[in-house]
Amino acid sequence: MSFVPGQPVTAVVERVEIQKLRQGENLILGFSIGGGIDQDPGQNPFSEDKSDKGIYVTRISPKGPADLAGLKIGDKIMQVNGWDMTMVTHDQARKKLTKKKEDVVRLLVTRKSLEDAVKHSKCSYAKH
Repeated sequence: MSFVPGQPVTAVVERVEIQKLRQGENLILGFSIGGGIDQDPGQNPFSEDKSDKGIYVTRISPKGPADLAGLKIGDKIMQVNGWDMTMVTHDQARKKLTKKKEDVVRLLVTRKSLEDAVKHSKCSYAKH
């Protein structure tokens, strides 16, 4: 997905709902993030054009809450519980994901395989 600052974003998204795992006082999501508007997008292995400052999933704990919910490494997080995540710092994203009073995190994510599937279906449909 290419992104031009100031222009509308069109993306194929999937809803992912993660039930946090309670361990004592901690609520565990089971994944790590990278990216943010304050980070170097050239270091983001999931950005195709190396200019995307979005928030990406960089690690998933096997059999953890995120894994069980279907989150994938490389997913770009577009929203967290209705909050726009396309123009946030890394720390702002982390805080939105780890709110203590929220047992469930509802994400809108996009991933390359979703976009490829839609492009492929459009091409197939056009041939008929």
